Amino acid sequence: FGFAPVGGFGRYQWLHVTLISFPGLMMASQNLLNNFISGMPAHHCSLPTNHSLHNLSLFYQVEEQQLLRVFIPPDSSGSRLDRCRRYVEPQWQLLAANSSANLSQLPTEGCLDGWTFDRSEFLSTTISEWGLVCSLRPLKQMIQTIYMGGVLTGAIVFGGLSDRFGRRSVLIWSYLLLAVLGCSSALSPSYSAYCIFRFLSGMAVSGIILNGVSLKVEWIPTKSRTIVGTLTSFFFTFGQMILAGLAYWLRDWRKLQVVVCAPQFLFFTYSWWYSESARWLVLNRRSEEALKTLHRVARINGKPEMVNKLTMEVLHSHMSKEIESSHSSFTAFDLLKTRGMRRISICLIAVWSETHLYIPIACCLFQVSIYLMQIIFGAVDFPAKLFALATLSFLGRRVSQAGCLFLSAAIIFANIFVPSDMQTVRTVLACLGKAFTSASFTTVYLYTGELYPTIIRQTGMGFVSTFSRVGSMAAPAVLILDEVLPALPSLVYGGAAVLAGCFACFLPETLNMPLPDTIEDVEEKWYARSKRQLQYLSEYLALLESLGGSWKGYRLGIP
Repeated sequence: FGFAPVGGFGRYQWLHVTLISFPGLMMASQNLLNNFISGMPAHHCSLPTNHSLHNLSLFYQVEEQQLLRVFIPPDSSGSRLDRCRRYVEPQWQLLAANSSANLSQLPTEGCLDGWTFDRSEFLSTTISEWGLVCSLRPLKQMIQTIYMGGVLTGAIVFGGLSDRFGRRSVLIWSYLLLAVLGCSSALSPSYSAYCIFRFLSGMAVSGIILNGVSLKVEWIPTKSRTIVGTLTSFFFTFGQMILAGLAYWLRDWRKLQVVVCAPQFLFFTYSWWYSESARWLVLNRRSEEALKTLHRVARINGKPEMVNKLTMEVLHSHMSKEIESSHSSFTAFDLLKTRGMRRISICLIAVWSETHLYIPIACCLFQVSIYLMQIIFGAVDFPAKLFALATLSFLGRRVSQAGCLFLSAAIIFANIFVPSDMQTVRTVLACLGKAFTSASFTTVYLYTGELYPTIIRQTGMGFVSTFSRVGSMAAPAVLILDEVLPALPSLVYGGAAVLAGCFACFLPETLNMPLPDTIEDVEEKWYARSKRQLQYLSEYLALLESLGGSWKGYRLGIP
C-alpha cells in the first residue's frame, strides 16, 4: 500500500525523518571516538624518583629538553628521544658541547618509573591513564577492535529482534542503552572495564543505526527515498566535524566520553513519539494498530477526511497477498534459501565487506593535526554525498554503487605509483578515495533497505552489515603487510574494491520501485524475467517436438 491515503510525504514524514536522523550527529562520534579518547601523546620514560627535571634545569641553567638527553637515549632514527628506554645512570657528560660518547654502548633500561606524557595535544587519554605504550601499545588498537566486535554482534542481535518485536521498540531501548553504557564507560576504573562498556556500546550503536534506517525507509514514499536518504546522511558528516571541535575543546577523554553519549538521553525521551512501521504491523498480524497509526499520520499531515476512508477492508485489500504469504518468524537462513534472495545477499556481503577497508590507509597519509584531519575528512563528505545524490537519482543504485567502488579502487592503485615525498598529491588522492568510499557507504545503506523485503529487512541489514564490521576489524591487520611489500596493502584494498564492484553489477535496480514486502515479491519483481525466459524456451522446445523436430516451424516464424 502507498502513502497517498495519508498525505504522501507530508508534515509527519518531515518530523519523523528529522528526529530519527538527528542522533546521527552523535553516531559518527561513536565510530571515530577512539581516535581522540585513545590518542597517542608524545612521551618518554619518567626520570628516577630522586631527580626533578625542573629543578635540574634551573641548577644547570639549561633547557629542559636539552637536559633530557642526560637521562633518555635517542631512538633508532636519532631525531627524537626514545619512548621506551632510559639510561641506567644519568650521562652528565652529554651536556658538554663537544661530547663524543658512543651512545649505543651506554647501558639502558625500561621505564621503571612509568612515563611522562606531553599534554599539549591531549590533556588525558586512555593511553596516558593506563600506560598503554611500548609493550602494551597493541592494547590501544584492541579497544577499537572490541568496539567493532560489539557493533558486529549488535547487528546480528538487534537485526533479528527488530523483525520480531518491531523497529520502534528496539530503537527506543537502543538509545537508552547507549546513553547509560556510554556515560558509564567514562567512570571505568580499569582498561578491562572500559573495553566491556565499549563492546556493549557498540551493540547499542548497531541497534540505533539499523533500526533508524529501516524506520525511515518504511515511512518514505518511493519517489522521495533517494533525496531523503542522501540528505539525512549529512547528519553523520556534520557529526564528524562536531567531534573534532568537541575533542579540541575538552581534550580529556572522560569528559569527551560523557559529552558525546549524554545526548542519547534526549533522543530516548522524544523517541516515544515515533510511530511503528505500518508495513511491519500489518505483516505481523497487528492490523488494528497499523490502522490507528495510519489515521494518526493522516491527521498530522492535515488529511482528516482520509480517516473515514481508510478502513480495515481497504488496508487488507491493498496487502492481501502479503498478509497471506507472510509467516510468524524468519531467520538469516531465509536470506539464502531462495534464488533471488541468495543472489542479493551474496552480492551485498561483498559490497558491505569493502565499505570500511579504505579508511585506515587514507588516514595514514595525513601528516597534520588529528583535529584538522578529522575536519578535512568530514568536509570531503559534502561533495561526495552530493555526487551520490546525483548519480542515485539519474543513473540508479546499481551504477552508483559499482561506479563508486571502481573509482575508489582506481585511486588506491594510483597512489601506489606516487612517490612518498609527494605528500600533497598523496593527500589529495586520499581525500578522493575517502570521498568515493563515503558515496559508496551512503548508497549501500539506501540500496540494502530497498532490496530486502519488509518482513526480513532488519535481519537482512544486520546480516550483511556484520561483514562491514569484519572488514573494519581486518583493515589494521592488512596494513602490517607493508613489511613484506610496501605496495601490498594498497593492492589488497584496491583488489577488494574491484571485486566488490563486480558483485554490485549483479544486483537488481531499485530506482523508483516500491519496497518489496515479502520474499515472494523479491522473486517475482526482480527475477520473474529469467523465469519467463525459461518458460518461453520450454514452450518453444515443446512446440518444436510437436512438429516432429523439423525446421518447418522455425521457417514459419514460430517464436
